[in-house]
Amino acid sequence: MEKRKKIGLFFGSFNPIHIGHLILGNYILENSDMEELWFVVSPQNPFKDKKSLLKDHNRLDMVQLAIKNYPKMRASNVEFSLPVPSYTIDTLTYLNEKYPDYSFSLIMGEDNLGSLHKWKNYELLLKNHQIIVYPRISGEEKKDKDYLQHDNISLIKAPVIELSATEIRNMIREGKNPRPMLPPEVFEYLDGSSFYK
Repeated sequence: MEKRKKIGLFFGSFNPIHIGHLILGNYILENSDMEELWFVVSPQNPFKDKKSLLKDHNRLDMVQLAIKNYPKMRASNVEFSLPVPSYTIDTLTYLNEKYPDYSFSLIMGEDNLGSLHKWKNYELLLKNHQIIVYPRISGEEKKDKDYLQHDNISLIKAPVIELSATEIRNMIREGKNPRPMLPPEVFEYLDGSSFYK
């Protein structure tokens, strides 16, 4: 059987993308069998409030700027043309049909394992896709240990980076300087705009 290209999917609103996302993405590429990592910019997370989101194309622009020096990373707008709200299983079904020669894995924070049972068709996700879990500081960890025994779930020892896009947006709103938290190109993009103010 022909080898399928292994793609890691990192879903998020990336509102905005920050250095924590890049550090984590690069770590996964360097320490797993993933050949590419796609940042899938989500138009609407079913569990998040939409009013604080920048327009889809602005967030996609920032991801493209942030990863331009990372040849194994891609920005994906696949969910822009799919029904809203976006459900991971629907996106994976679409990608599997569009790219039959690719094998897609899901990248998620350990804190998401506690709510995985609430995801649409989560059993199919677990059955058909590898899930790469990175550590997060979370009070939920104890009850998530059952999931970590699953054959398709692997916990990687990535660095724990406690940066949040919410914190960055708040800093911008308060006139504080978020430059160290952002890729330089993203800082310049935001600095020349009225976004988050």
